[in-house]
Amino acid sequence: MLTLDHIAVAAEDLETGAAAVEAALGLPLQGGGQHAAMGTHNRLMGLGADYLEVIAIDPEGQAPAQPRWFDLDRFTGKTRATTWICRCDDLEAALAACPPGAGVPWSLARGDLRWRMAVPVDGILPFDGLFPALIQWEGVAHPAPRLTDVGARLAGLRLFSPQAEGLRAALAPLITDARVTVTQADAPRMEVVIATPKGEVLL
Repeated sequence: MLTLDHIAVAAEDLETGAAAVEAALGLPLQGGGQHAAMGTHNRLMGLGADYLEVIAIDPEGQAPAQPRWFDLDRFTGKTRATTWICRCDDLEAALAACPPGAGVPWSLARGDLRWRMAVPVDGILPFDGLFPALIQWEGVAHPAPRLTDVGARLAGLRLFSPQAEGLRAALAPLITDARVTVTQADAPRMEVVIATPKGEVLL
């Protein structure tokens, strides 16, 4: 039902976050844009069929009436991967199969990109943010094919959770992706492994 679409790396501000990711990977990000409905902005890097976005609150944007997506209103600290986003063909059907709190559909657009996304009303995805955000792209336009191939690929997505068994059970009927692993841990966190021309890098 779900396919891994992209990874969100959150930052306190976009310039700092982009610089940190570019330094870590040794590769350039490309321009993204603004998300007017959420008051955020991003930069992108292609990962083949997937992509990576560095995202932060846009200081020139307007905050939505509810908390922003990806729990960005509470984000502090170093730039780090915080959210994985999975695409589906039927957002309502996917949400019906997800744990409570996975979000409510929003219709969004940037340029010729059109998509619907499930945004939690409190900004926090299930399992302390480790459950994927859901997106349904409308039409054929998608960011990944437009991005320059710089030789980066997603090699692994590691989810560490105090509720590992429950998270595995929630994901099992929805997605099968060998790159995604769930491990028991004292506190929730995410690690993303990116394969680059200079070797694997952990974000």
